[in-house]
Amino acid sequence: MREANGASSGRADRAEAASDSQGEGEKGEITSLEGIPALSLDAISSVAYGPEAMLAVLATAGAGALAKIEPITVAIVILLVILVFSYRQVIQAYPDGGGCYAVSKANLGVRASHLAAAALVVDYVLTVAVSIAAGVAALVSAFPALVPDTLVISLAILAALTALNLRGLATSARALILPTGVFIVGIYVVIAAGLARSHASPGDGVHPAVIPKAAAAVGILLLLKAFAAGCSALTGVEAIANDVPGFREPRVRRAMRTEMLLGGILGTMLLGLAVLTVKFHVAPSPTQTVLSQITAVSLGHGAGYYVVDLATTVILAIAANTSFGGLPVLASLLARDNLVPHVFALRGDRPVYRYGVVVLALLAGALLIAVDANTDALIPLFAIGVFTGFTLAQAGLVRHWATERSRRWWARACLNGLGATMTAVATVIFVVTKFTSGAWVVIIAIPVLLYGFARASRYYAEVGAELGLGTTPAKPAAEEGLVVVAVAAVSRMTEHALTTALSFGGDVVAVSVQLDDDRADVLRAAWDAWDPGVELVVLRSPTRSITAPILRYLRSPAVTGRGRVLVLIPEVEPSKLRHQILQNQRGLILANVLRRRSGVTVARTPFRLSRG
Repeated sequence: MREANGASSGRADRAEAASDSQGEGEKGEITSLEGIPALSLDAISSVAYGPEAMLAVLATAGAGALAKIEPITVAIVILLVILVFSYRQVIQAYPDGGGCYAVSKANLGVRASHLAAAALVVDYVLTVAVSIAAGVAALVSAFPALVPDTLVISLAILAALTALNLRGLATSARALILPTGVFIVGIYVVIAAGLARSHASPGDGVHPAVIPKAAAAVGILLLLKAFAAGCSALTGVEAIANDVPGFREPRVRRAMRTEMLLGGILGTMLLGLAVLTVKFHVAPSPTQTVLSQITAVSLGHGAGYYVVDLATTVILAIAANTSFGGLPVLASLLARDNLVPHVFALRGDRPVYRYGVVVLALLAGALLIAVDANTDALIPLFAIGVFTGFTLAQAGLVRHWATERSRRWWARACLNGLGATMTAVATVIFVVTKFTSGAWVVIIAIPVLLYGFARASRYYAEVGAELGLGTTPAKPAAEEGLVVVAVAAVSRMTEHALTTALSFGGDVVAVSVQLDDDRADVLRAAWDAWDPGVELVVLRSPTRSITAPILRYLRSPAVTGRGRVLVLIPEVEPSKLRHQILQNQRGLILANVLRRRSGVTVARTPFRLSRG
């Protein structure tokens, strides 16, 4: 599930994040057609793994059960239609960009918005892992020699996406039109060619399953499990509603048109692939994806097959990339709401939330390693978070219409209520049927995230109270103080640090820790010859500790009676980052110890080298 807040209430969605990363200049310039590659790749690319997830479940009941993919796909397309029309209502209700987090926060309260945010975080991580794993599966289907390197290739793609996003690179909607168009046209060509064939293409290399003439008896539980698995193909349906401001005027009309276009493309693709699956008796294979098999039986192993297969890999990789825009933006909004560490709201020199990008990459990488980049192992985890968001968004819209009571509000409320009911039932089905298949991980992860949100919020509330945020403090008053400068030798860096200390006003004293008498005498003689006009206090350290003598000095009556104390620590700052490792890091160590174990103010002042 990918959600966003409105421009007025903040955004939190991979769709919004994608347009955000493209730069302010492109917002409001997406046409209805461009909205498909810009905001719909998550949904469209899911045809590469949704049907396969259904077949993987049905195959456990034998080859005769594989034909059930057709009625199950029809049920999924019916749910797709309900979701499409429901999210058209979201577009109307939140023309500034709606979504689960925004709708829940506005209509269902803080707790519901926290649940939506937790579901989103899980979904973002899983989307990256599933998309990359499915893309690599498509690649190795065309090039079987790469099968042993599946995990390595997956991690390499993840690393490349991470590097690109850390540099702030993004692809505009227009640049994505070509690969998206190739994929969509390619899938329709596969469907058309397959429907026109009376038998599989010769030399396709696919070994169809033998379907018994008698219909296989399939239990309701298995059908529900297959339905739950296939619903992974509905992820991303809500993305267009989340970034309505990204469209040209009239934005609402264009966004609603794009939502309908997405529903039509996704629905016809799913139905066409389901028909071909039954027609050619396609079964799950450990070495070749279902989409690859359908492409092979329809087009053969010629140029068309490789074009579709490589386009599938590219589209899935791009779909994974949208999460790198979504999770960091969501994390920044959660940070502003005091639900996650504030560091997630920081941006670097480039307009990138680096910490969110890195955390997403680490979590997705760990997940890929845990399941060995196996798409089938990831699918059971996928849809719970997505449909939780679907349900919250639709339920929130019901309350929105009931409160607003605009013209025909009851019809809109009924539509969203039907959508909420359907997705809630689907969520329950996911939990019940996929719990032992790995869904328990998501069921545990979401409460853990909620607990983390609560603890972070409590911490920031306590800190805010102690800082007196929102209150008017007393007027500041000047106090006498002492500036303590840590020195090691007489040098230009020492002169720079003392000059900085003297500019603060008040008393200044230099303190140096020496390990033996000879070095102490040399420093004292050099200091007296220099005569900087600042007192030097030499401390001895028989235990060879640098921090302990300074702590004792700062706690002594000679210092504690001098008012506020500032410790200034000069450090060498090399001109090249790689030379930083050659420094002794004593300044960093001393600063950390003094901050933790003393009540003084600590400042580190760099002495920048022109070379080295």
